[in-house]
Amino acid sequence: MTSFRPEMLAVGLAVLLVYLLAGCAQATPLPATVTPAATSTQVNTPTEPPTSTPLASPTATPVPSPTPPPFIFGVDASYMQQIEDAGGLYYQNGAATDGLQIFKDHGINYIRLRLWVAPIIGYNDLNHTLKMAKRVKDLGMNLMIDFHYSDTWADPGKQYKPSAWAGLKGEALQKAVHDYTHQVIAGLKKQGTLPDSVQIGNEITPGMLWDDGRVGGAFDSNWPQFAALLKAGVSGVQDALSPGEKVGIVLHVDAGGNNATCRWFFDHIVQQQVPFDYIGLSYYPWWHGTLADLQNNLNDLAVRYHKPLLVVETAYPWSLENNDNMGNLVGPQTQLLPEFEASVDGQRRFLLAEMDILKKVPQGLGKGLFYWAADDITSPRFGSVFENAATFDFKGNVLESLKVFLSP
Repeated sequence: MTSFRPEMLAVGLAVLLVYLLAGCAQATPLPATVTPAATSTQVNTPTEPPTSTPLASPTATPVPSPTPPPFIFGVDASYMQQIEDAGGLYYQNGAATDGLQIFKDHGINYIRLRLWVAPIIGYNDLNHTLKMAKRVKDLGMNLMIDFHYSDTWADPGKQYKPSAWAGLKGEALQKAVHDYTHQVIAGLKKQGTLPDSVQIGNEITPGMLWDDGRVGGAFDSNWPQFAALLKAGVSGVQDALSPGEKVGIVLHVDAGGNNATCRWFFDHIVQQQVPFDYIGLSYYPWWHGTLADLQNNLNDLAVRYHKPLLVVETAYPWSLENNDNMGNLVGPQTQLLPEFEASVDGQRRFLLAEMDILKKVPQGLGKGLFYWAADDITSPRFGSVFENAATFDFKGNVLESLKVFLSP
């Protein structure tokens, strides 16, 4: 029997509530003038941009962008160290193999790692991230660092300050963001693992570092404060770089299938003159709508903002079965898209369809995707709520669906 994972309890409870209480009011505060559509599949985000305060037509932020990478075939491998330490093994051709090597052998060229400030669980902190970054770069893969600016999960339902910053506000909080970001980038650079890109915040549709940087609804006057925090993070990255060095800046929202929400967010970002290089989206069909919703959103964002677009989180189940005592994030048949069954082939075809959408984005601005928690298998002392949507089976064998990245 696997051990209980405390950091995932909130996720499991939230999923259960969403499933049982479908149609309930969204957790994230909405812009003041918003009324969510009754049939929307989007959760935790506004569904309409504010109409009472029209914004200027967005223009490109005058900041040089890094050289666009080739199409990104990425995975988030943030669980890997914890799983390995708990006795988990990844298998390829019947042999236990480094999970990162398996990803590389299957065409993955980019690894995403989340970063927490002072996590209680002891993983995803800077020390562990430095070690993981070395492994990634030693294999010749690109690296994205996902700053959560929290001690735990930051997402549309919560964006809590790190405990060490709890009493900080205004310029003091901005300085903490700058200095911490600078420390991380400088540490990675010192060991020869400068990241290729970073996210300044994770799923920051409702802002970050609540309540100082919270936006939407009653907090919609906070955009200048939120923007100042984002700018502090960006400058923390840039101040750690030497001439000629580049690290792409990604701003990440969760609303992959919700164009109104994305316009609302990025119109404000442009108005506040926050510098960024990439628009990052999460797209999980059980929360964010159909692939057509994603396609329409990506196509509009490309034309409206002229920025490279990344789906920085996505996934699809290869099974609806449960292999441990944790319960699964994706379980009911109703969470699936009707054209893709929960099977290895269904997972493969879903990813093919999503990559095809990205490659057809106007102006060639669809730059790739990252499969979230591709590594999240159940291990002897570590359960998983995502085991049926990882890219390995219940015994740790790599799935045939991962080969989609070899010849997409």
